[in-house]
Amino acid sequence: MYIKRHAEESISKLSSMFGAILVSGPRQAGKTTMLKNVTKEVSYITLDDPLLLATAIEQSGTFFKDNPPPVFIDEIQYAPNLFPQIKIIIDRDKKKGQFYMSGSQQFHMMKNVSESLAGRIGLLTLLGLSMREKQEVDFLEPFLPTDDFYTARRQNIRELSYDDVWYNIHRGSMPELYTNKDFDWQMYYGAYVKTYIERDVRELTQVGDEVKFLRFMTVAASYIGQLLNLASLARDVGISQPTAER
Repeated sequence: MYIKRHAEESISKLSSMFGAILVSGPRQAGKTTMLKNVTKEVSYITLDDPLLLATAIEQSGTFFKDNPPPVFIDEIQYAPNLFPQIKIIIDRDKKKGQFYMSGSQQFHMMKNVSESLAGRIGLLTLLGLSMREKQEVDFLEPFLPTDDFYTARRQNIRELSYDDVWYNIHRGSMPELYTNKDFDWQMYYGAYVKTYIERDVRELTQVGDEVKFLRFMTVAASYIGQLLNLASLARDVGISQPTAER
C-alpha cells in the first residue's frame, strides 16, 4: 500500500528548477518508494547492486553513457565520484529534472554535493510519515501560528483519540511500521538501531563500545526539549566530555 507523501509536490517543483534533485533522510523513511512513484517514466538504478556500484566507482566517466538521463540513482552516497560527471552533463545539456537521487548517509554525501553541484541541485529531506499523511489529509500548507492558517487547517482536521495518540508515539512514523500493524515495534527499532550503529555511525567515527553508544543515544533522546549540556550528558553515559562532543 502506497501512502501519498506531501513531498511529492516539492519534488515536482524542484525538477522544473534544477537539473538534479537529491532526496536525503534516515533509512526506511520511504525515499526510494516516493521517488519511484514520482519518476515512473524514468530509468531506475540502485547502487546497492554490487555490479552497478563497481561500474560507478571504476568507470564513472562512461557510467551515464550506459545509464543515460533522465535517471533515478538510488543510494548515491556509495559513489560520490558520480557528482562531477552529473555536473558536466547538466552544464552541457542545460536540461531540468535529469537526475533524481536518494541517499541515507547525509554528512559525507552533503559535503560532496556542496563541492560539486552547488546551484545545480534541488535538495529535500524526507522524514517519516506526518500525521496528515497517516490520516490522508491533503492540506499541504506548512505550519504557521497565524489565524489564517488555523482557519484553513480546521476545515481538514480529523480527531485523534487518546489511545491513537499513544499508539502513534510508540509506533513512530516509519512507513513500514505504519502499514504493517502486526510488526513488533521494539524488534523493528532494535534492528534499525543496530544497523545504524554498524553501518552509518562507524563510517563517521570509531565506536569502540556499542553498549555505551546505545546508552549515549538513549540519554540524548531523554534530553529532547532541553538545552544541550555536554558535561551532564557525558556524566550520565560514563564517557569524557570531548568524546560526547565528538
